[in-house]
Amino acid sequence: MTSNVPLNELGAFLKKRRSELSPRTVGLPETGGPRRVAGLRREEVAQLASISTDYYTRLEQGRMQASAPVLDTLARVLHLDDDERGYLFQLAGKSTPRTRRRGRQRVQPQLQRVLDDLTATPAIVQGRRGDILAWNSLAAALVTDFSRIPEKHRNYPRLIFIDPAMRSLYADWEASAQIAVAQIRLEAAQYPEDPRLIELVGELSTRNQQFATWWGDHKVAARTVGTKTLNHPVVGELVLDWDTYTASMDPDQHLTVWTAAPGSLTHERLRLLASWAADQNLPASSALSG
Repeated sequence: MTSNVPLNELGAFLKKRRSELSPRTVGLPETGGPRRVAGLRREEVAQLASISTDYYTRLEQGRMQASAPVLDTLARVLHLDDDERGYLFQLAGKSTPRTRRRGRQRVQPQLQRVLDDLTATPAIVQGRRGDILAWNSLAAALVTDFSRIPEKHRNYPRLIFIDPAMRSLYADWEASAQIAVAQIRLEAAQYPEDPRLIELVGELSTRNQQFATWWGDHKVAARTVGTKTLNHPVVGELVLDWDTYTASMDPDQHLTVWTAAPGSLTHERLRLLASWAADQNLPASSALSG
């Protein structure tokens, strides 16, 4: 008789991982009422994975096999890292697809809607390696017209080091550039075999000696919050607070917004910049852009 030990282990693994997630973590509303189990309920995981609760229940109970596409979806829903994802496939007796992280990311629809609604706040969405996935028109006015950059080169660290205008825009260019290097270094530890990340580091190391030097320092930084001073060619000096928010459905997508305190000079200048951007008809990204 065939042993069901792997399926039982798979079920236990799924149950453990969903117990470690909260509704807020995966973008579900908090009901406010008491929860009988820790973490997500089975029906919530099933809802996020677009499968029936009965199907998911039988997976956790070790009573059925899961297909590779379902496993891939569950790995995303449960925020599994690469090692955990490989383990999930191994327990299910499936081969782990090796091309998962090589495809180009597309902005999450929810983040695109947020960008579409932000008319007075510059904002962009960055993916892996700092790739620029989406932006609003005010971000294009603040930094550069991203639509003019070929998609394969639409990367924020690359922009900082390759575009000469960035040295004029950032009042403290070196500090901003060092943070960008530290952020890439942290991601390289998480995805050491990402070919596009390897290519980016190689290009920037070859083309910019400062990048090569700072890369060798092995400093790391996460995308969090901070303050930047920009010398904008149209509206002058802007002292902006920047905040980063991570997408629940794809932790490798980050929404960055630049804001200023109401009533401040920078806040007034952002309003002027928004009017100027409208006159220039600077394009924002759309759901179909990369």
